Amino acid sequence: MHPILEDRRRVAIYLLAWVLIGLLLSVGLRSDAEWTTAAAFLLPLSCVFAFIGLSTWYLCRAFPLGGRSTLTALVIVQLAAAASASAIWTGLGFVWAGALDGLGGELGAQAFYTQQRPLLFVVGALLYWLAAAGHYLLIAFQTSREAETRAFEQTLLAREAELRALRAQIDPHFIFNSLHSISALTTSDAAAARTMCLLLADFLRDTVRLGSSSRIAFADEWLLAERFLAIEQVRLGARLNIARESDPGAADCPVPPLLLQPLVENAVIHGIAQLVEGGTIRMTAHRDGPTLTVTVENPCDPDRLRTRGVGLGLQLLKKRLMTEFGVYDAVRAEERSGQFTVEVRIPLAAPQAQ
Repeated sequence: MHPILEDRRRVAIYLLAWVLIGLLLSVGLRSDAEWTTAAAFLLPLSCVFAFIGLSTWYLCRAFPLGGRSTLTALVIVQLAAAASASAIWTGLGFVWAGALDGLGGELGAQAFYTQQRPLLFVVGALLYWLAAAGHYLLIAFQTSREAETRAFEQTLLAREAELRALRAQIDPHFIFNSLHSISALTTSDAAAARTMCLLLADFLRDTVRLGSSSRIAFADEWLLAERFLAIEQVRLGARLNIARESDPGAADCPVPPLLLQPLVENAVIHGIAQLVEGGTIRMTAHRDGPTLTVTVENPCDPDRLRTRGVGLGLQLLKKRLMTEFGVYDAVRAEERSGQFTVEVRIPLAAPQAQ
């Protein structure tokens, strides 16, 4: 369907534009005739030509600028179409002039038509080319908008694919470490290994349920982190202590799922597990306007052996938040005096397009 005909407001604006054209023609072509005669003749005729001009949409799409058709063929087609449309318009003018004189008696519409017929034909051709130029502009605008829409959709698909890939990297990283812990327990404490298996099953069930969502309540994310730490407490026993402090206003904040898991995992594996005496992991969360700030702090051994895998979870989390929110400094990590601190600032409102 023609894009103008898809919306009543567009049709109204389009007809109004042609009424204005009819008024301009009435002033320019009235010559010796009365203005009322010219207006009565040209205003309805201009509205009729408005619908004739809509046909240029299909011709312009069949012979687009810069398309396969040559410039010569395009010019010939548009000349022939303009002549045909103008001939139809002039013929309708003859019929309308007779009808006006039949209704108005001494209006003089036929005399006006006879005097202006050659000029009417030229004006009809010019109006057709004006309509064609407008439709070429409309097609160019529509093509540009469709290209922008496709580019935007491709960007969204690429971002979603990247997020899925990052999640796929985070999940196995946690599972492999958990299975390694269970394997170590089976030789020293079978009962603890069984308890850890059950806790891991509950944790994975929740991650599957919540991880498929793009956003979950922070209270649910907090609970997932606590379940992970409960699994590690089975292995580490009294060496692992947990201190929690959460702002009540943070509970309902929507956050990406599995956000805290790499933080608490790093705190245990690269912090508490490396210390003979263990330590305390402190988790805090508070909301400050449109930002939710989560901090995870743990003791660490300054002289520990640094491997290539250390910090992988944090790097993946940085990349995930950068992809999802466009924020490059959402994750800040600092080690000072045997304490490792990670601060994550999560925007609660979608960022404006730049």
